[in-house]
Amino acid sequence: MSLFKNIFSSKKKETLDKGLEKSKTSFFSKLGKAVAGKAKVDDDVLDSLEEILVTSDVGVDTTLKIIDRIEDRVARDKYLGTEELNTILREEIAGLLSETNTGEATDFEIPTNKKPYVLMVVGVNGVGKTTTIGKLAHQFSNKGLKVVLGAADTFRAAAIDQLQVWADRTNVPIIKQKMGSDPASVAFDTLSAAVNQNADVVIIDTAGRLHNKVNLMNELSKVKRVMQKVVGDAPHDVLLVLDGSTGQNAFEQAKQFTKATEVTSLAVTKLDGTAKGGVVIGISDQFQIPVKYIGVGEGIDDLQVFNKYEFVDSFFKM
Repeated sequence: MSLFKNIFSSKKKETLDKGLEKSKTSFFSKLGKAVAGKAKVDDDVLDSLEEILVTSDVGVDTTLKIIDRIEDRVARDKYLGTEELNTILREEIAGLLSETNTGEATDFEIPTNKKPYVLMVVGVNGVGKTTTIGKLAHQFSNKGLKVVLGAADTFRAAAIDQLQVWADRTNVPIIKQKMGSDPASVAFDTLSAAVNQNADVVIIDTAGRLHNKVNLMNELSKVKRVMQKVVGDAPHDVLLVLDGSTGQNAFEQAKQFTKATEVTSLAVTKLDGTAKGGVVIGISDQFQIPVKYIGVGEGIDDLQVFNKYEFVDSFFKM
């Protein structure tokens, strides 16, 4: 299949293959049982495939889209053997994601016409938000970009301390205040420092609380308003971090945050430790928000720019 030939860098792809190993093994184990003794894709196989996709955390709505596509293939081609099912799945899911995820990034890059480029990161506590920020700082710094971090999650001392660790590790400056300070004040100070330092990228950490959506909405709106006093069109990207290992709970978090604030991109973390990698397919399709990054390991370089073709190839690689 031409989509999947000669487009992958070997080291990145090896990491992705390894990171999705549990998801792939679980999926093919279920698929193997479903098609055992079957020669062709029939209604029974499709019913089993529907159940497999749902239990692999692809999500009901996206699963139904995939099944409809395969049914169309069966009707068009008249006969499809079960040995072809893997190839068909790869093709149809890649096609589905191509329709819903346009403008996909190919590298850790930022627009050259925004300086500083302001990235605001949101997500509940425990999803890997601060770690994702640290790994982004590392990647941007490696490209020669000047990065400034802002510790605007002021409700937990641990959040400030953890971001400080990443700032030290990546050798980038951090702007912080004491615990309990106004998050908008921290954001204002961070952008002011970034402008003074002629920084290229600003990454703002924000509080991860969803217990009161109204408060969260008000807080994030205030942070945005205050940032815009320094950089008129900030933030340029609002990145929602989701824990892929939580499966359907990640869907729910995405629903809640997209109601509370405008989210412009997604990062799905912790895919290496789970068999729930299918959640990336569902989230990519359902929210009409591009998945920009995926976490496939604990190493500092194991945050990857999401490429739908690489992902589907790794997920369905025999």
